Amino acid sequence: MPTPTKGPRVGGGPAHERLILSNLATALFENDRITTTEAKAKRLRPLAERLITFAKRGDLAARRRVLAVVRDKGAVHRLFAEIAPDMAQREGGYTRITKIGARKGDNAPMAVIELVREPLSAKKATVKEAEAATKRAAKDAAAAPAEAAPAEEPTAAVEADEAAVSDAQADAPAVDLPEGAAPATTDGSAPEGYTVKGNASSKLYHEPDGQWYDQTVAEFWFKSAEDAEAAGFTKAGAKD
Repeated sequence: MPTPTKGPRVGGGPAHERLILSNLATALFENDRITTTEAKAKRLRPLAERLITFAKRGDLAARRRVLAVVRDKGAVHRLFAEIAPDMAQREGGYTRITKIGARKGDNAPMAVIELVREPLSAKKATVKEAEAATKRAAKDAAAAPAEAAPAEEPTAAVEADEAAVSDAQADAPAVDLPEGAAPATTDGSAPEGYTVKGNASSKLYHEPDGQWYDQTVAEFWFKSAEDAEAAGFTKAGAKD
């Protein structure tokens, strides 16, 4: 016997519940926010976030998994082309539920469930990049063989070379640069001649006329869209 789902059932039976949740998810992806009962919002939240996780993968198998639940192709296209790129920097918490009081008539508790599409703050993005760089450095240090040879007394030329290397390491980006890309500057501005923003985790690039260009924090820059595509990146919002 299958394990019962926690919480009250929505609708008269399992099939009816699936149809209700499918319609609620379709409306949520079309309008970004909907008003419904608190019980339905709580049941919709894990389903909607799971579908967004599939959409962030962006492949054909993920699209078919989403289409098995949401039958509206327009809502699915908007989920993959517009909503998923906004969630690229997030690792969860794609929805927000806000209680708004009781409904007149039956006094049912009501709530608003909405998509959290605001970009992450620069501080949070910087902290995540720093944590990723620390983990990579620890992994590289553990893999590197220990050198048992005694260190020689450094000369003036060696000290100058070491100072130059340390300066270069301090200015090095937190992510591995793709071919043809330039590192992001400390103040967030683009290097001269570079206008296309790149993102390592989502493998997407953003052009100046793109919808999410101003909200995106560049991890590195490309001179053109052709350079970004040559490095294996895909334009944000492009059709699959």
